[in-house]
Amino acid sequence: MLRVEHLSKSFGGVCASRDVSIDFPTGSLTAIIGPNGAGKTTFFNLISGHVRPDEGRVVFDGADIVGLSSLEVVRRGMARAFQVASLFPSLTVREALTAAVVSHRRGSARVFTRFPVAAAGRQADEIMDLMGLSPKAKVVSANLSHGDQKLLDIGLALAMDPKMLLLDEPTAGMGPEERWRMIGKVHSLWQVTGMTMLFIEHDMDIVFKIAQTIHVLKYGAVLAQGNPEEIRRNKDVIDAYLGTDHRLSETVGEA
Repeated sequence: MLRVEHLSKSFGGVCASRDVSIDFPTGSLTAIIGPNGAGKTTFFNLISGHVRPDEGRVVFDGADIVGLSSLEVVRRGMARAFQVASLFPSLTVREALTAAVVSHRRGSARVFTRFPVAAAGRQADEIMDLMGLSPKAKVVSANLSHGDQKLLDIGLALAMDPKMLLLDEPTAGMGPEERWRMIGKVHSLWQVTGMTMLFIEHDMDIVFKIAQTIHVLKYGAVLAQGNPEEIRRNKDVIDAYLGTDHRLSETVGEA
């Protein structure tokens, strides 16, 4: 689905992405982790068209998309939900999702002049069901809880009919119960849709619980990649990011 080849980007004298090459197979659920400043958000910006790389290729669904605008990348099937929810604050949940569907179908952000076609409303209802937001259909978006706002933000990305979904720290700012509710919904979404999904996350318990594959970045470069068990026991990753806690807890659990 997505192949990144020798991707590099510098801002002034700071190298934010350094010769990164990663494959993301169709239907995969992949985590990007690493310490602060590792280049995780820059990587998302590079592959989604928000920032142009200095070198390298981003091949999405068989085509090199480097140089395309972020809007065109979305139109080709890569959608992104941001760390800070981007909502239609004055609209209800159903209105916001319907507006997003209409906007995507018309290829225009001018969605408020007339509202909306029945098919768009039905798609909005399907997205609400998928995200567990149907009981909040008539709630104004700005009045949602933080967790529900994040769910709505993912729903707005789904309104773009993506082939691949990027999630930038989907559990950021949540308490323990909300975090597990959110990540359970993300995992369920992946299982139900079979969509290719890529997420950035700092909570390692969550990463090890749901990710098929984990890529670890450090100073903009790939430090390690593998399945959760391989990453948990990788000495370089333990030294650079995890510390010994995760490995020790796993060892104790096996005793």
